[in-house]
Amino acid sequence: MDRSTTAHSKEPVDAFEKLEVFQRAYRISLEVHQASLRFPAIEQRSLADQIRRASKSVCANLAEGFAKQSLSKAEFGRFIMMSVGSSDEMRVWLRYCHDLGYIDRPTWERWRNEYREIAKMLQSLHRTVRRRANQRVSES
Repeated sequence: MDRSTTAHSKEPVDAFEKLEVFQRAYRISLEVHQASLRFPAIEQRSLADQIRRASKSVCANLAEGFAKQSLSKAEFGRFIMMSVGSSDEMRVWLRYCHDLGYIDRPTWERWRNEYREIAKMLQSLHRTVRRRANQRVSES
């Protein structure tokens, strides 16, 4: 079975949890979730909930797409791009969190930079998946 590779390795990966990009996205998602629980009560059903959902969406879309790749590389690529979108969305919500005073500047910068790096890793994974899909078609 053809599986994805890590961003820095050509070794096949047999589980989404082994992807470095998933591990990074999951770690920061947990951190964001825990921090959001300390937001004011008025924000628990709006901004805090939104960042919890968007941060988890990066991970969930990657996992769902990974599971579907044996059926369709294009479908996996589509889910990777949804993860990229959620990662970029997080940068918007984090800006709101900072500007509203819910997170300090160093936290905002660190999280913003991490989501930027995650998006780059996802885009690299997408290029790899697309290239492999194209190779399969040309070999047919």
